[in-house]
Amino acid sequence: MAGKFEKPRSRENRSSAAAPMERRRAPSGQAPTRPASEQRQSPTRPALEHRQGQNAPRSQEENKIPPRRPRRQRRRKSVLPIAGAAVALLLVLVVCLSVFGKKKSPSSDQPEQMETQEETQSITVTSRATIASQGDLLMHAPIFAEKWDGNCYVGDGKYNFDSLFQYISPYTSKADFMVANLETTLGGDSFPYQGNPSFNCPDALLDSLTGAGYDMLLTANNHCYDTVMTGLKRTVEQVRKAGMTAMGTRLSSDEPRYAVVDVNGIQLGITCYTYTMVMDAGKPRLNNNSQVEQPELVNYFSTDNLPAFYSELESVRQQMKQNGAQATIVYIHWGTEYETTEDATQRAMAQKICDMGVDVIIGGHPHVVQPMDLLSSTTDPEHKTICIYSLGNAVSNQRIEEMNLKTGHTEDGVMFSVTFEEFSDGTVKVAEVNVLPTWVNKFTNANWKYEYNILPLDKEQQDQWTTQFNLTQEQYTNACKSYDRTMAILAPGLTKCQTYLSQSGEEQPQTEATTETAQAA
Repeated sequence: MAGKFEKPRSRENRSSAAAPMERRRAPSGQAPTRPASEQRQSPTRPALEHRQGQNAPRSQEENKIPPRRPRRQRRRKSVLPIAGAAVALLLVLVVCLSVFGKKKSPSSDQPEQMETQEETQSITVTSRATIASQGDLLMHAPIFAEKWDGNCYVGDGKYNFDSLFQYISPYTSKADFMVANLETTLGGDSFPYQGNPSFNCPDALLDSLTGAGYDMLLTANNHCYDTVMTGLKRTVEQVRKAGMTAMGTRLSSDEPRYAVVDVNGIQLGITCYTYTMVMDAGKPRLNNNSQVEQPELVNYFSTDNLPAFYSELESVRQQMKQNGAQATIVYIHWGTEYETTEDATQRAMAQKICDMGVDVIIGGHPHVVQPMDLLSSTTDPEHKTICIYSLGNAVSNQRIEEMNLKTGHTEDGVMFSVTFEEFSDGTVKVAEVNVLPTWVNKFTNANWKYEYNILPLDKEQQDQWTTQFNLTQEQYTNACKSYDRTMAILAPGLTKCQTYLSQSGEEQPQTEATTETAQAA
């Protein structure tokens, strides 16, 4: 077989085919003879073949042998000079190859290794963007009734909501992009200002939100139709007028169901959807209100027809990508109210959204904090999705003393932040996730009015909470309990996500530029 060496034959095992090449030995006493095939025939004596004996007398003609021409001695050409020249030429070639080969070795012998090394060294972090999100701005009447600065009638009063955000604003303003869920409508003076069951809040809330650094308000939720189509459209108009983005509802079906926002040069695709449990003649009914007159202006889904939702969301995701989105975030209003763990429907939907390739899922509606998790795609083994099932309440009047639920979870919220990094090769990845537990402190102020403060429960400053937020000992104790409740829910998933991102970050090339960029950010 080709490629295999055969064992040389031994002398004893050689084939008999070699025998004809050996002289045969004559019997004892006789002269050795050659085989017939080897007997020489002289070209000058052709008549010898018909002789009848070796001793027959020769005739005179036969005895006359013509003289031979003297043969010219052929000089044998020596191969030594030729062989020597070949060897010398070969040596010259070997020397040339060794000399020039060394000079070209970096580019010729290891081109792939060199290219990979250069590529690795050149990949650096070029930009970072932190997106922070809060839960429900659930504007119950007692919150804004106490903010009245004038006569108590519609159209002539002035509201100021700054005290809500006075302690959280240093954190919300620091985020590169700040988002919250607007769990009310801005229907204006045509509707009474009230809370549940049909929420309508004064426009002054927007001034305080922009002053605190908010950039986007989620307007698709189960209360977005509380002041019917008039209030739904006016809410979008007022949010935009204040310089913020309204996400989840729109003024025209020609407008996209998403936004691609530029945050520090990173293009982020964001969309928002709300559940509807009731469909009436093909139209959704939100919060048991009447049919939504123009359902195409609301991003909604029905749990009775989730395939239709998945199809629409995938189309939206593709549109965001085509419009330049480098990463995608889905805000979603879902789940079971007051349950501190996600339900089976939430888990199934989150997995499906992860399989689509969405990077981050941020949920709301249960009015309590729910866990976070790191999801793995079942269609792409390399894709992961960060998911927090509920951010809880940013602010509300759902107090322990007001609720049948006496655990205090409705007083708790979380400011969830996710940081994206863009690399010099154009890729964008989730680099960090963090949580800042919040607690709503309700108290009677110096004017004998109720005041609500959203408190950032920064653990590193816990020893300063009392003086920083002007807390009594009882309030400080309640703030500590709130922190413990929130972290008990979030800690396992947070650790899981942070561990994964830390390990992924170690795999990224670490260069001076990377370190400097990270420190600068």
